[in-house]
Amino acid sequence: MTLLRKQGASIISTGSAVPNLCIKNHKISEIVDTSNEWIINRTGIKERRVSNGINNSIIDLALTASLKALEKVSMDPSEIDLIILATSSPNDLFGSASQVQARIGAYNAVAFDITAACSGFVIGLVTATQFIQNGSYNNILVIGADTLSKWTDWSDRNTCILFGDGAGAIILQSCSYEQNGVLGFQLNTDGQKYNQLCISYKENGNYNELEIAQGSFNKITMNGKEVYKFAVSQVPISIQECLTKLKIPIDTVNWIILHQANKRILEAVANRLVINPNKLISNLEKYGNTSAASIPLALDEAIEQRLIKQEEILVISGFGAGLTWGTVVIKWKY
Repeated sequence: MTLLRKQGASIISTGSAVPNLCIKNHKISEIVDTSNEWIINRTGIKERRVSNGINNSIIDLALTASLKALEKVSMDPSEIDLIILATSSPNDLFGSASQVQARIGAYNAVAFDITAACSGFVIGLVTATQFIQNGSYNNILVIGADTLSKWTDWSDRNTCILFGDGAGAIILQSCSYEQNGVLGFQLNTDGQKYNQLCISYKENGNYNELEIAQGSFNKITMNGKEVYKFAVSQVPISIQECLTKLKIPIDTVNWIILHQANKRILEAVANRLVINPNKLISNLEKYGNTSAASIPLALDEAIEQRLIKQEEILVISGFGAGLTWGTVVIKWKY
């Protein structure tokens, strides 16, 4: 647990983007043995947006989300000091953040990727906060974007029903300590269980003239039962420990945004925290599991709907592959 006590940091704007192509459950039931009712009952998902490669690559989605966030506060891209792109599905394994920097014209910004799957946005936000706290930067663009449809085995009904594509972005800005909006965080990792949810690399057994073996990445594989057990046990602990260290009672929290993985996980976490389920912000039924995009996408929609009011306490918590999980407690300032 880390308490943030230096220069303040606050979220001043949000933005999001999803592909146009919408795939409903009945369409998936035409290619695998499932049904609309089964998917809704097991996951809460009714449809998901999927990139078809036409003006909605991961860079396009990140670009649109970022420009929306900039436009809302009339900020010129040249004012951005740092861009952090949280993604596990870059269009370039060397990183995609630099392409976003170029596309939005943020030529003064440093840019890099973070790979932490469904916890990526939370870790990106925590990382950005550290840069602001130590005085290195004033305006940081944090993006969560994934197109996991490209890595989905569409013949596997256990995983193909879950994932969708999208992007969400926030602008984090320095402020006085009195106006600080990022109150504290907690991050955890259990690498012993990395193989419960992964996209693993596999050598093909062929060697070239230099006797170097090469291969390729597999599709998403997941042990759903183990991931469920992990999430419903560890996420409530993370949230409660973070709030306890900050001396914030759970019943004073106004809103909680969890990684949008599965309705049963969201409900189980709420039950273990003994909170009113009406405090859960969720758009899972429309988009499915968008990995690093899910939290900022849900946050942007909540802001657009004017759900979150000034000075309200918001808890966000991400969890997923790694296995990684983390919580950030925010006081909303705008």
